[in-house]
Amino acid sequence: MILYPAIDLKDGKAVRLLRGDMARATVFNDDPAAQARAFVEAGCEWLHLVDLNGAFAGQPVNAAPVEAILAASAVPAQLGGGIRDMATIEHWLARGLARVILGTVAVENPGLVRAAARAFPGRVAVGIDARGGRVATKGWAEETDLDATDLARRFEDAGVAAIIYTDIDRDGAMGGPNVAATAALAGAVSVPVIASGGVSSLADLIALRDTGVIAGAISGRALYDGAIDLAAALASLKP
Repeated sequence: MILYPAIDLKDGKAVRLLRGDMARATVFNDDPAAQARAFVEAGCEWLHLVDLNGAFAGQPVNAAPVEAILAASAVPAQLGGGIRDMATIEHWLARGLARVILGTVAVENPGLVRAAARAFPGRVAVGIDARGGRVATKGWAEETDLDATDLARRFEDAGVAAIIYTDIDRDGAMGGPNVAATAALAGAVSVPVIASGGVSSLADLIALRDTGVIAGAISGRALYDGAIDLAAALASLKP
């Protein structure tokens, strides 16, 4: 299972939110590129980036820090937040991003997801953010009646590289991930599923790994707070 350290970007800084609330942001690093270098030096194989302002604005806002991270890091990175048209997808992939994450448009414009996955094989992921099992969009500000698993199944044959499933109520709360819901989703589709939200200890990572069906896990606050030692966790997760 791959561990993805998270760098969430708000106003050019690396922050963590509590349950997706932009008003409850904690700044952990004024220099996101330096944070990326620290994660890479600890041995991570991937980086998970989120443009939080972009998720609300519907277009990239933190482009400068993302580009600085890409320039400073030798490992592949995936980015979500405000990527809602083909031009933006093409822009980021041309700038060296390994994978784009499409969330809101997976609900509002699934045809774009399919077209992007065909155009860029292995470089498009679907982000499914859910509260109580129901999908939320536009920076988690708008809730839908759409079931997370039903949405995931719609992209079974689209050729997407991964599904990133975030349990919003767990995100940033340090209360542990929703292992059961994530494993159920992963078991319902053939697309690799990456868990996000609430990962707060090495035991959480082991629990996700031991389901046998979850391909990756994203952790943010636990790494910044020191609840998880990144190098030790990466060593523990090696097969």
